[in-house]
Order: sequence, then structure tokens, then C-alpha cells
Amino acid sequence: METRKVIVYIAMSIDGYIARPDGDLDWLSAVELAGEDYGYSNFIKTVDTVILGRKTYDKVLSFGIPFPHSDKQCYIITRTPKPTEGNINFYTGDIPALVAQIKKQSGKNIFVDGGAQIVNEFMKHQLVDEFIISIIPVFLGSGISLFNEGRPEMKMKLAGNNSFSSGLLQLHYIR
Repeated sequence: METRKVIVYIAMSIDGYIARPDGDLDWLSAVELAGEDYGYSNFIKTVDTVILGRKTYDKVLSFGIPFPHSDKQCYIITRTPKPTEGNINFYTGDIPALVAQIKKQSGKNIFVDGGAQIVNEFMKHQLVDEFIISIIPVFLGSGISLFNEGRPEMKMKLAGNNSFSSGLLQLHYIR
């Protein structure tokens, strides 16, 4: 059985922000091109579990579209216990224990969808196996930073990179 990998797949500005200070993501439209998903549909086929923070989950729901990961096992990391809704689990426990529990089961990869607090918590516990970071050609100047202080050094190896006509640069790193 192949080991399930924990993969952070996320977009950030050139200056390292994943959202404006108020959480707005309007700047991502700078790279929207008809028929171009920057490899997302191929990536999402390799995943059967999605982990995201409650603020990111709420933001996705605010778009007024059906939750895009409803066909996958989902864990919403939250401080407020809530009952499971279908395959959406609201998780208040220990993140390393959750990852260990998921990895014991056979399945596909595990997608960490954000936000920054969750990504940094995963990094703090050295739980991330791969990063796929799409750099959007914009400097936001301020906002929610993808990487925070207080996490251990992680040596990474470049597994691939793609540049697109929109100016988006996608970097793929593995541990």
C-alpha cells in the first residue's frame, strides 16, 4: 500500500499573502483564463480527503456555490464542536492524531486547503509531505500571510515548476 501524502495546494501573492486583510480573494481573478485550471482538476483526482480550517470553510460557503469537496471525506478544523454533516466532520482534536488516523486507512492523498493557521499548524508538526504553491503575479502589500514564524526549518526538494501565460508560476516541492 502506497503511503498517503499530505499536500498543501494553495495560491499566494508574490509577497506571500493568501488573502487580503479582510479575507477577500478577489485578486485571484487576475489569472482567470477560460479553460485553464492550472492543474487543479488533475490534482484533485489524487485526493480523497480534504482538511481545512473553519474560516476557510466559511469563506468557501460564502461564495454561494455548493461546497466543492462534498464528494470527499472532509475535516473542518474548529474550536467549536458541531455534528457531522454528511462527509463533513468538524474536528476539535489533535491535528497530528487526526493525520495519523487518516494515514492508517487506505486511500488517496490528503489535501490541506488552508487557511494559513492550518498550514502553519501542519508545518509546526512536520506533517506536510508536499507543497504545490501557485504564485499569482500581484503584490498585495498586506493581508493574511501564508507562512508564519514559529515553525521548524523544513528542507524541500523542487519536484517541478510550471509557468503560465497569465503570469502564474506554480512550484511543486517535496520533503
